[in-house]
Amino acid sequence: MIIYGTAILAICHLLGDYLGNTLGVLIGVKANVGGVAISMILLILAKELLAKKGYLPQVTQFGILYWSGMYIPIVVAMSAGQNVVAALSGGMLGLIVSITSLIGTVLVIRHLNRLSGDYETYEWTIEGTEKAA
Repeated sequence: MIIYGTAILAICHLLGDYLGNTLGVLIGVKANVGGVAISMILLILAKELLAKKGYLPQVTQFGILYWSGMYIPIVVAMSAGQNVVAALSGGMLGLIVSITSLIGTVLVIRHLNRLSGDYETYEWTIEGTEKAA
């Protein structure tokens, strides 16, 4: 069921949030350090592990795909807003680092998309259906 994908996402988010806060306490920062990244890594690992063992039906994988597609842009937009405020209050160096990291991210993602080669030809197959020739 699709709702199981939402449950897996929620569990990964809570674990990532807890681990991010714990990491922040360990390094002496009063903030969540990498909680979103940790939760997304946990979601990817959980999906792959459960799918490989056969515990994750295709419909549940669609649920995970849908919510991870919604989750990532929202959280990135929220954190980007905070980073822009911090960068502007930090002066010129913060602004230079922000722009450099943005350009670097765009270039890395572009390079990874070229390496994969299957971005425009990927097709979802649903169990029990066959593509007509």
